[in-house]
Amino acid sequence: MAGPSLLRQRGIMALVTGNLALTGAFFADNQAKHKSTYEEMEARLDEVEGTLRGHIGLIEDSLKRIEDRQMGKQDIKGGWGQGMSAEAAESYGKRGKDERAK
Repeated sequence: MAGPSLLRQRGIMALVTGNLALTGAFFADNQAKHKSTYEEMEARLDEVEGTLRGHIGLIEDSLKRIEDRQMGKQDIKGGWGQGMSAEAAESYGKRGKDERAK
């Protein structure tokens, strides 16, 4: 017959084992959630980066047209998207994620 101390030790070992198992399960679950959240956030930031690149390209293009107008060069087309330089069009279509090595 097992004494009270042996039963107490088995009970404590069962609780410790259960606690470690639950801690491991929660850790694995949280790690998966954080990875998923990180990937979603990275995708959103890549979209924002691509949009900002395009807008910066359009702003630089507009600045060049203004400077050309002040310098007396009148080769300017009007309207939205009209006269967009190749650099601005390329920047507008670029995404930051595509340039990075995987």
